[in-house]
Amino acid sequence: QVQLVESGGGLVQAGGSLRLSCAASGSIFRVNAMGWYRQAPGKGRDLVADWISGGKIMYADSVKGRFTISRDNAKNTVYLQMNSLKPEDTAVYYCNVRFIPLSSAPEYDSWGQGTQVTVSS
Repeated sequence: QVQLVESGGGLVQAGGSLRLSCAASGSIFRVNAMGWYRQAPGKGRDLVADWISGGKIMYADSVKGRFTISRDNAKNTVYLQMNSLKPEDTAVYYCNVRFIPLSSAPEYDSWGQGTQVTVSS
């Protein structure tokens, strides 16, 4: 079993900052990638930022220059530092992990429960 526990969401005014955390635990042999997605009301789930083993980082164009993704490998935790927040950033944010299980099966993925981020005008 693999679990992702998210925290750090909340209500903030435009221009403010929040830091999201996501900790992965369970039967993981190796984490290949961890990332953040978000889903606004009535919209699909979109990639925000992705960290891939080896150091590759990807950001959605809408958050470049404002958001920063980082990892703590010892804790299997990924963070999303969100600065200069805009009302358009309001969404439920989901953590995603792609991993190799201890069973040596092909890569699996898992999702966190989601954390609400609300940015007021």
